[in-house]
Amino acid sequence: MSVGIRAAESGSSVQRQASTAPALTLSSGTLEALKWLALILMTFDHVNKHLLHASVPELFAAGRLAMPLFGFVLGYNLARPDALASGAFERTAGRLAVFGTIASIPFIALGGLGWGWWPFNVMATLLVATLCAWLIEVGGWARIALAGVLFVLGGSVVEFWWPGLAACLFAWAYCRRPSWGMLVLWTASLAALYAINRNMWALAALPLIFAAGQVSTKVPRIRLVFYIFYPAHLAVLWVLARLV
Repeated sequence: MSVGIRAAESGSSVQRQASTAPALTLSSGTLEALKWLALILMTFDHVNKHLLHASVPELFAAGRLAMPLFGFVLGYNLARPDALASGAFERTAGRLAVFGTIASIPFIALGGLGWGWWPFNVMATLLVATLCAWLIEVGGWARIALAGVLFVLGGSVVEFWWPGLAACLFAWAYCRRPSWGMLVLWTASLAALYAINRNMWALAALPLIFAAGQVSTKVPRIRLVFYIFYPAHLAVLWVLARLV
């Protein structure tokens, strides 16, 4: 009888393990390495777009990984157990708002936007995603409904539109509570970026992220590097584009 119970419990445990999606646990250095990789890919993509007139398709393809990686890093940090209590949502939203506004100057000056300003840059995408996640995390039907309204309205005016917002939010949701269903939704949101990118390279970010979880690197964290780098590199590109 006891042997049968133990066997049943063992079988149930194996079944639970098989149905549980793998959790993502990255060291601080590895997370920082992913952020730097995203920065490099983004920079090459923007050089190709603004200085090389999109003449190097390989750089464009590689650049499609940048936004999913930024979205994951954002989601991973906001999914930390103490994120709400420590004020991480407020700090992140404030920085994205300030530096995103600064970045709008060279972003608009570089041209190629609808009506001269549309859409807002990727920092606005990350800002809207942060605000949506914040409202959902605090909870309550009114806040969750407000997050839905913000998602719909915000997605119409930010870079990468609704698929970009969904990629950030499903990355956050998966890091917060891993499940196969959430992984499917995260994957689908990355696939939906085809509507903007016209290729499926964004999906390559997923195996890269899960592979990163298996290694530990010691890349030092430099505070505010992304926030400062983003508007700065756009300003440099604007100057170089005028000179060229």
